[in-house]
Formats: sequence, C-alpha cells, structure tokens
Amino acid sequence: MSVEKVAVVTAGGSGMGAAAAKRLAADGFKVAILSSSGKGEALAKELGGLGVTGSNQSNDDLQRLADVTLERFGRIDVLVNSAGHGPRAPILEITDEQWHTGMDVYLMNVIRPVRIITPQMVKQKAGAIVNISTAWAFEPSPMFPTSAVFRAGLAAFTKIFADKYAPDNVRMNNVLPGWIDSLPATEERRDSVPMQRYGKSEEIAATIAFLASEGAGYITGQNIRVDGGLIRSV
Repeated sequence: MSVEKVAVVTAGGSGMGAAAAKRLAADGFKVAILSSSGKGEALAKELGGLGVTGSNQSNDDLQRLADVTLERFGRIDVLVNSAGHGPRAPILEITDEQWHTGMDVYLMNVIRPVRIITPQMVKQKAGAIVNISTAWAFEPSPMFPTSAVFRAGLAAFTKIFADKYAPDNVRMNNVLPGWIDSLPATEERRDSVPMQRYGKSEEIAATIAFLASEGAGYITGQNIRVDGGLIRSV
C-alpha cells in the first residue's frame, strides 16, 4: 500500500470480529480492536496494532477508541462492526427491556461508532464500513427474533447512509453470515445448508476484507449473504 491504511474492529476479541482483524492485518492494515473481554487488546498486540478494552454500547469507550487510533495512526480507513449476542425468547415473551437490549446489541452497535468515525472518513474523502449482520435479516427465524428485527433496521440504516455519503467516497455494506463455525454445531443445522457444512470465520473475514478493499470501491448499500446457499434471493 502506498499509504499505510488503518482498520478499526469493534467487538473484535473473538469469533468473526477477531477473524476479520487477523485478515485485515494480514492484508497490510494496522488494526485497532475494541472488545469488552480484554481479548481484543491481546490480539491487537499480537498483530502489531492497538487494543482498547470497552463496550460498543458506550459512546465514551468508542470515542476513546477513535481518539487513540487517530493519535497513533493518523487516519481510519475501515470500520468493521461486529456484535455480541442479544436476547432470545418466544416473540411475545420478550420484555421491553430485552427489546431495548436487542437494539443496543444489533443496531446501535453500528450507529454509535459510525457517528463517531464517519467525519474522519469524510475528511479523508475515503472510507469503508462493513457491518456483520445475519443471514436471517430478511427471512427472519424465530430462533433469533431480536437479531432479525434490528438487523432488518440495520439494512435500512445502511441504505440511507450509503445514499448520503457515497459522494464523499465513504461506503457501507453488510455481510450476512449463516451458520458459522464460531457457533455451536448441530447436525440439523448443518443439514439445512445446501453446501452441507458450517461456514468458516475466515470465509466471513475474507468477504469483509474484499468489501474493505479498493476492488470493492463501487459497492455500497448492499447486503451480502455468506451462508452456503441457506437463504436465496429471487
């Protein structure tokens, strides 16, 4: 790369977020990782980047992440938004509090860092934001009600954002994973996938890396399924 590029990964201490951080580092990015467990700091150190222990539900923690990244590296080229796990229950048994938690986990986890980091990308006239969503955002499963509801909202947010910031060369896309090996495996779930296997976290990371790359420079506002053919569009 002619300019050393920088990627920020939230909820990046484990699972698909960690896989994305590793892939981006392998592709030459300096990485800054936020995680609540401390694993992100350890991974960032291993990758030659920086880590912040904090929550993507905290504006203060996210602002600190952005500030230390800009202080150390001077720019932010890529933002990858991962997430934890929200409440699951039969749909009419989910309480108001659980719905609000689901919104924090699956929608505000994107809106908060995007609000903080987008102005820097606009200033640079370049940036790519990739959000890890779910294959069930448009064909919801009762197994993941809060995820499906709020990630459908994330798709709408992404389209509005893409319309607004495309002229500034700031892009946003969503990756929609199906059954991935960071989840507990069952034979029933595996058999439901046309490819007859769970996906690998590294395959999600590779898709994220592509969307973050110059090769994806004309892609914005999209929802890209990586699910082994589990859910197919018309």
